Amino acid sequence: MKQPILILGAGHNGLVCACYLARAGHKVTLLERRHIVGGAAVTEEIHPGFRNSTASYTVSLLNPKIIKDLNLAEHGLKVVLRGQSNLFPQENGDSLSFYGNVAANQQEFARFSQKDADALPGFYRMLDSVADLIKDLLLQTPPNVGGGIVDLIRAGKVGWRAKAMTMDERRWAMAMFTKSATEVLDAWFEHDAIKAAFAFDSIVGNYAAPSTPGSAYVLLHHVFGEANGVAGAWGHAIGGMGAITQAMAAEAKRLGVDIITDASVSEVLVDNGRARGVKLEDGREYTSDCLVANMGPKLLFERLMAPEHLPEDFRRHLASFKTGSGSFRMNVALSELPDFLCRPGTQQQPHHTSGIVIGPTMQYLEQAYLDAKQSGYAKHPIVEMLIPSVVDDTLAPKGQHVASLFCQQFAPQLPNGDSWDDHREAAADTIIDTVTRYAPNFKASVIARQIHSPLDLERKFGLVNGDIFHGALGLDQLWLNRPLMGHADYRTPIKGLYLCGSGTHPGGGVTGCPGHNAAREILRDL
Repeated sequence: MKQPILILGAGHNGLVCACYLARAGHKVTLLERRHIVGGAAVTEEIHPGFRNSTASYTVSLLNPKIIKDLNLAEHGLKVVLRGQSNLFPQENGDSLSFYGNVAANQQEFARFSQKDADALPGFYRMLDSVADLIKDLLLQTPPNVGGGIVDLIRAGKVGWRAKAMTMDERRWAMAMFTKSATEVLDAWFEHDAIKAAFAFDSIVGNYAAPSTPGSAYVLLHHVFGEANGVAGAWGHAIGGMGAITQAMAAEAKRLGVDIITDASVSEVLVDNGRARGVKLEDGREYTSDCLVANMGPKLLFERLMAPEHLPEDFRRHLASFKTGSGSFRMNVALSELPDFLCRPGTQQQPHHTSGIVIGPTMQYLEQAYLDAKQSGYAKHPIVEMLIPSVVDDTLAPKGQHVASLFCQQFAPQLPNGDSWDDHREAAADTIIDTVTRYAPNFKASVIARQIHSPLDLERKFGLVNGDIFHGALGLDQLWLNRPLMGHADYRTPIKGLYLCGSGTHPGGGVTGCPGHNAAREILRDL
């Protein structure tokens, strides 16, 4: 038997990593703090008879290679595409729709601006060219600055890929990595509603405004995925996001991985600069000379390790590693479908299968961020609603529904030392009232609600400061800088201790790529 390996955290990246390591013949033990595997990609009952994806809620970024390698379809994973892609209700009672093809979007855009309709194909070509550059890097280990010949080769491959781009594509790539979403969108479009629709992606999981430098990359991060082979498409996993991680767990068990739940780690044990195992909160200890942490860098290094085990310069730079995505997550059980002013009726219609985004103007998006910075959360928050029960009847009783509300611009830390425990209900009321302004029946239709403030996200899922990406997606925290320059290859300053979570390249979202890449590097070392 090859060397035993201990993985901390049975979220999707931990499960992916476990599968690849076990397939290579290693004995793998997976420790999960909660009673259920899946991390933030889980399906749970939110009210008797109503189930929903508790945190992560939609599918696009899960890498096709991983889906195939882990036999997820054979383990029951089924993904259905959204009918209409997105609906953006407007304050004047109109709406802007996004569809699955450029021609339909152009026709819709022409209602607002013919110039913007004409510009759309070029904008999509630009996004595709830069997204293709990122896709080429997803399953590659970033080069370590100051590393050896292998790192030089890795860096050279990226250089050759960039050399194949036209000068215009290179300029736009630089813009998408460094500029604000506002600056990029202003160069392509004139109508405020159209710019706001695209700008929404720039603030998803990003505690910033569209005008914040670097927000253009966050927009890009949300468009390089695919679902069922359709590039850029988003879908729903039948049974919720837990269906993905349950399929991964089934493959892990088939490969002999030992999955232990209710195993909360209190300390990573280190001896003479080498990882030796972990101690659990209940006093149990597990030993291994190879530990893999599927958790954010801040959680691992600042809360589960004694500071004397880490180099001083590492600790200093890690202290400034930015976390906090400004996200507030709710799930609601509904007696009927929302009756939107822009799309009247509670009978199921195409827009009910889409992502319904409340964030109608650029000023609305900007003001939400300013409110959060000043008072803790937006007076008029940005809300994306998905109603998965319209395509998945396993989630709610017949005739009733569940909806996911993914809300932006909620400060990770409230001002004046206030606790989210004292403000979560009021914030939830603000979210419900915001949706009700666009769908008057919504508030009365809510049977029950499940609330996850930034603090709740940290407590429940280990997301420090409620950061859904395990760390902000700024240029200073991407690729060879993620989590820190010199440690972008999934290795840490502690021998035998690796990272495999979203705090490593290529970042957040249910991609599975960090788990895949970390496993490859671990196998090289072993």
